[in-house]
Amino acid sequence: MAFVTLNGITHHYRFRAGVGTPIVFLNSLGTDFRIWDEVIDQLDGQIPVLCVDKRGHGLSDDAPITMDDLVGDAAALMDHLDVKDALICGVSIGGLIAQGIATARPELISALVLCCTGSKIGNAEGWNTRIETTKTSGIASMSDSILERWFSKGFHRNRKTDLLGYRNMLTRTSAEGYAGVCGAIRDSDFAQVNATIAVPTLCIAGADDLATPPELVKALAKTIPNARYQEIDDCGHLPCIEATYTMAEAIKKMRRELL
Repeated sequence: MAFVTLNGITHHYRFRAGVGTPIVFLNSLGTDFRIWDEVIDQLDGQIPVLCVDKRGHGLSDDAPITMDDLVGDAAALMDHLDVKDALICGVSIGGLIAQGIATARPELISALVLCCTGSKIGNAEGWNTRIETTKTSGIASMSDSILERWFSKGFHRNRKTDLLGYRNMLTRTSAEGYAGVCGAIRDSDFAQVNATIAVPTLCIAGADDLATPPELVKALAKTIPNARYQEIDDCGHLPCIEATYTMAEAIKKMRRELL
């Protein structure tokens, strides 16, 4: 395990040095960077790969959380490790953080893969309700409805043991971190600034995603010049878990196009 103190807090990350364009993976609300493991396993072992647990998640510190904090943390870690010209692949809020890096620190990126995300996700009322429930009743009280949005009906039917494991990952997330990230999502809207993104971008949707439906991802693609859209059948909100081969192939193709 690797840890570093940046921006006043301790971050847990994993970095594999290698050759060529690095890939930075950014995970979703209520998960840690292990959700990318099966995708990474299908990539060339010589590719540089960076994963990080954002504030309040995994083994990183709890701390105040805004989108600027999350973007600043990821950029600071990339600076610390001299990771630049990277392909950044983010799912859900990870995709929002990727948009933030692309617009605030464009020199760090060479391409984007934005999975199951939007330029803005949800509305203030919904996020405020989830924050209040987290504080008063805990994440476990919402776990069934969250998992319903995370995964397709086929996953729920055929991968019941995996579902229990991901429920553990969700419910063991810090309540402070979960609520803080909900607030960061609530307060973020990249629709106007995304026009400045000038790198190849692929926006991926899960056809069965109830959290960020395909229409939201299509709308995101329209805010980014020349962005492409891809939809994965029989997949919910986390294609990095439910469609690992398709995700890995999409990343490989994007990376080849940068050569």
